[in-house]
Amino acid sequence: MARMTLEDLVDQLRKAYGDALRAVVLYGSAAATDHVPERADYNVLVVTDALGMPQLRAVAATARAWGEAGHPPPLTLTTAEWRASADVFPMEYADLLERHRVLHGALPLDGIAVDLRDLRVEVEQQTLGKLLQLRSAIMATGWEPKRQLALLEASLGTFMTVFRAVLRLHGERPPADREALATAVGARAGFDAAPFVRVVRHARGQARLSPDAAADVLAGYLAGMERLAAHVNGFTHA
Repeated sequence: MARMTLEDLVDQLRKAYGDALRAVVLYGSAAATDHVPERADYNVLVVTDALGMPQLRAVAATARAWGEAGHPPPLTLTTAEWRASADVFPMEYADLLERHRVLHGALPLDGIAVDLRDLRVEVEQQTLGKLLQLRSAIMATGWEPKRQLALLEASLGTFMTVFRAVLRLHGERPPADREALATAVGARAGFDAAPFVRVVRHARGQARLSPDAAADVLAGYLAGMERLAAHVNGFTHA
């Protein structure tokens, strides 16, 4: 289960939810045809008619195994919630509407759209939230190089989600390539994108980082997120 694949996930979700399962959808950069698998990069939406304690119990082992494989938890909604939640999860809906691949069932998309005002609110909240989490996580590493490197690897996907939303606020379609994405956001917000690019290349296996280099890269991460938070705050309150 530690190597759980998308096919494994869909198969086990079908067994857990039965006829109540309406759709399993891969969205974001992982749904691109030129996607290169990277850690914690599979963003999955699950839509089901029923989501009470019996269903949660049935899917618990699957959800745990999916997380142990290095992926973020699936965004799981009832059918009614899916139709009514574009204002609650505008970043996720924007990613999904732009690029997705249906793995099972059929996803209703009629009448669903992202309001730019809702997107502004979530982008500001998420950017500041990720900055605060990064500071706490850096302290929690105990300044151990291997833990610092693991933090860089684990946080990359969440930063890319925020980066895509920032470009959408500027009226731009975010590039699928993560290097291009980090570079574009750095230029918009006024921070050095090099540390983020280094982690992208590390995740792809193109230029692996040593644990001894992690502290310097984390410093660049932190400076970049501080600048991005200030940029987003100024943009949303202009």
